[in-house]
Amino acid sequence: MTCEIQSEEHWARKGPVSLFLWRKRLAQPPEDGRPPIILVHGSSTSGIPSFDLQVPGQSDYSFMDWLARRGWDVWTLDHEGYGRSTITDGNSDVATGAQDLAAAHEVIAQATGSPHAYVYGMSSGALRAALFAQNAPDVVQRLVLDAFVWTGEGSPTLAKRKEGIASFRASNRRPISYAYIESIFTRDLPGTTHPAVIAACAEAQMALGDSVPTGTYLDMTTNLPLVDPLKIAAPTLIVRGEHDGIATIEDLLEFFRQLPSGDKRFASLPGIAHVSPLGIKRHLLWNAVDEFLTAGTA
Repeated sequence: MTCEIQSEEHWARKGPVSLFLWRKRLAQPPEDGRPPIILVHGSSTSGIPSFDLQVPGQSDYSFMDWLARRGWDVWTLDHEGYGRSTITDGNSDVATGAQDLAAAHEVIAQATGSPHAYVYGMSSGALRAALFAQNAPDVVQRLVLDAFVWTGEGSPTLAKRKEGIASFRASNRRPISYAYIESIFTRDLPGTTHPAVIAACAEAQMALGDSVPTGTYLDMTTNLPLVDPLKIAAPTLIVRGEHDGIATIEDLLEFFRQLPSGDKRFASLPGIAHVSPLGIKRHLLWNAVDEFLTAGTA
């Protein structure tokens, strides 16, 4: 089996909206029947800056490449209003994101021949992923919720974010900048992400535009909870970085307790803040995800 990785651009349609999809896999992938993995981005960075970042002077920061080298067929997408997908008048809230995933899955299923998928979501991407799993239990066979939040009770990040509720309601888009993207990496604990990685992520995202939708921020500050753990049938891994301020461990453990599947895991990872896939200790996350998903194919 060669380790050469090939990349493919795909597009999904959701009514008038075009959704950009990005796929990475081995040029000669194993024929072992594993379903594809869909990686779901958060509120402020699109699919490629989140999961396929190339960092000058630094190696091994693409989660997609790392998974592909292990034989996975890996996909990500830009949600409505983000990156290369259609910029609309809407605010691209969590429910919209779940609809995006349904549209993307139709293309992914056709391309891979698999009716099923494993889904990983980060931050508000975890909310999108969880809602998609709730809506499509026959599709989502394993689910990873990273930097997830359920009720938001006790969250220092969301307490601060609530100061912007009026502006989130007044406009369906919000400005982003290099400084703002840097703050996502440093707000919990500076030093958990290499400065070159922060700069590369900011540069990659700002090349796609200087604003993003407000819908997930409005949802996370005014509409939680958005998903019901009792309605998520898929085996689930919940991952929380030790220093992540988006949710308390108590909030997440109660969600975990209510998940009906007997196949569920909770991982608290040391030395990691909010953006775990790009942290210095990212391999703690990557290995936990790979092991959990591989267990579903045993």
